[in-house]
Amino acid sequence: MVVNVADFIASLGGAAPAPQLSAPLAGLWWAARGDWDQAHKIVQDDKGRDAAWVHAYLHRVEGDLGNAGYWYRQAGQPAAKDSLEAEWERIAAALLGSTT
Repeated sequence: MVVNVADFIASLGGAAPAPQLSAPLAGLWWAARGDWDQAHKIVQDDKGRDAAWVHAYLHRVEGDLGNAGYWYRQAGQPAAKDSLEAEWERIAAALLGSTT
């Protein structure tokens, strides 16, 4: 997956995510803006593993650990045991292709 990091970062200050962003990144964008309903809607409509990972994270943040576990399994990811902030950074780094 090719992701334009500049598009993601530039769109953070806008009213909507950049249209060329993948569903998982658009979901993270809406989550960063605090619109959890829109973040869920975007990732639940995408059947990819990255979207499932973001969906798991959203449920984890909301304290819905049963659904979080389901989506972690769908993503092929282990259930997160680190902090929510560390999980966010891990997901964002993976989706943006960063190693930091």
